[in-house]
Amino acid sequence: MAARGVVVIGAGQGGLDTVATLRAKGYGGPVTLVGEEPVLPYQRPPLSKGFLTGATGHDELTLRTESFFAAQDIAVVRGDRAERIELDVQRVRLASGGTLRYDKLVLATGSRPRTLPVPGMDLSGVLTLRSLADAEALRGLLSGPPRQVVVLGAGFVGLETAATARGLGHDVTVVEAQRRVLARALTPQMSDWLAGRHRRQGVGLLLGAEVTALHGTPAGEVAAVQLLDGRRLPADLVIVGVGALPETRLATEAGLLVGDGVIVDQWLRTDDRSVYAIGDCARFPSAAHGRHIRLESVQNASDQARCVAAAICGESAPYTAVPWFWSEQYALRLQMAGLTAGHDETVTVGDPDGARFSVLCFRQGRLTGAESVGRPADHAIARRLLSSGTGPSPAEARTPGFDLKSFVIKPSSPAPAHA
Repeated sequence: MAARGVVVIGAGQGGLDTVATLRAKGYGGPVTLVGEEPVLPYQRPPLSKGFLTGATGHDELTLRTESFFAAQDIAVVRGDRAERIELDVQRVRLASGGTLRYDKLVLATGSRPRTLPVPGMDLSGVLTLRSLADAEALRGLLSGPPRQVVVLGAGFVGLETAATARGLGHDVTVVEAQRRVLARALTPQMSDWLAGRHRRQGVGLLLGAEVTALHGTPAGEVAAVQLLDGRRLPADLVIVGVGALPETRLATEAGLLVGDGVIVDQWLRTDDRSVYAIGDCARFPSAAHGRHIRLESVQNASDQARCVAAAICGESAPYTAVPWFWSEQYALRLQMAGLTAGHDETVTVGDPDGARFSVLCFRQGRLTGAESVGRPADHAIARRLLSSGTGPSPAEARTPGFDLKSFVIKPSSPAPAHA
């Protein structure tokens, strides 16, 4: 029987990197990439920044051209939805009526924006930002006269979009239910510093505020945001950035193990050994945290894609990459290495007032993550230290004049073992 090859569902960064790596490693079977959107795979990070301002065009977003897929003999299914997975016969049914047989299936289905369960979310002028189509609609609204923009959610998408809108001259208010911005992702020190930067740029931050309704005009256009405390914020554009949910419908309906993501093992395999899951939709075991976690980042999707492609090519190895992230807001570049949740101690090095500093995070004396602004060398070194399991102690980091660059050249500096 002829090989059925590899089918990858999801044409984002993870899906693209899976098929590209398969070919780079010499995989000779059929390779098919399935995407719901009618366009070729593109970068998502610029959608909240350069694309909204017009600095980044459509061509610059595109990750690979038609000629690449033709030269690599990769079949790309665009504008079609994977409707059902039939695990027993290893087949994917498409919304168009077509079918795809596979030897190996990779789920790279990503995530979808959360919405708020409040009245008025269906009003005109209420947008989420996930896809290129979302960004095109938002760019059109932001390119006109100044608006009263209310951003719901102070996560990465919310803050990046708020910074972009403010830079375009709009009046911007961010409403966040948590008591600080990026509360789940950043230390209190970095969170407070970043909030201060937004306020200095003229962005209003309402923290610990709950939205109860959106009010509209008789024509059905959004006009105001109602808060639980009675405040009513004028708004003719509302951007909803309250997080994302893993896209697990296909996996759930197929009977795969799912729980805040498709559950995979350390090799990124689902409980059906012919099916893998990667990126935003996958929940994988983290040795550093002793539990399954799910990450929403380009780096994680790309690294997991390469891991799965290698496994399909017979080079199986557990996924152990150190996570890292970045965010650009105004002229600032915030970089994060490792995961800081659960830290019990922090040390700030550098100059926060000059926007050149890092917050080093420790748990039981061991370096677990670093947040950096204006110190890219700290970020790069922290990634290497976290990968090798070494790092300074909190006491070393507090030494006057301490610099990660000087620490990294030491012959060996093993981190203290966990208690």
